Amino acid sequence: MCGRRVNGVGADVLARAGLRSVPEGRGVFPSLTVTEHLRMATHLGTPLADIEERAFARFPRLRDRRSQVVGTLSGGEQQMLAVARVLSTDPALLLLDEISMGLAPVLVDELYQAVRQAADDGVSILIVEQLATGVLALADQAAIMLNGRVQKVGSPAEMADELATAYLAGTAG
Repeated sequence: MCGRRVNGVGADVLARAGLRSVPEGRGVFPSLTVTEHLRMATHLGTPLADIEERAFARFPRLRDRRSQVVGTLSGGEQQMLAVARVLSTDPALLLLDEISMGLAPVLVDELYQAVRQAADDGVSILIVEQLATGVLALADQAAIMLNGRVQKVGSPAEMADELATAYLAGTAG
């Protein structure tokens, strides 16, 4: 992170340095409310009112659901909450794993817009997406991975040309 290796660095140290993540499967607690989820983001000292203001500005529909139990939200709303929670804490580096998984295209577009805005605001973002063509428009740099190993790195345009071949043939290179 910031040009330094982070192998073996504790999660608490990485969190204080600004690393945030949204894991595959959203990483939400179904029995908590939207507000309770956002309250978890106050652990670094940002007041809840500020966290809520940022989250609701990014995803206005969450404001109407602030008292709702997260397990009763749609999958897209749960993903919005997960993304809003981490973006509301001024991350330095954001790791996103399969944020489009199982969502309607209109919701994916809304999530990608929020991610693009965060990148435009200076947040470094690493996105892992199986359906990579949709996320290439957000990227400054792209990589193709196979079996957990980076096979090729280049511009989004270069990698777009490689995607079908790499994944359908099972090789990149």
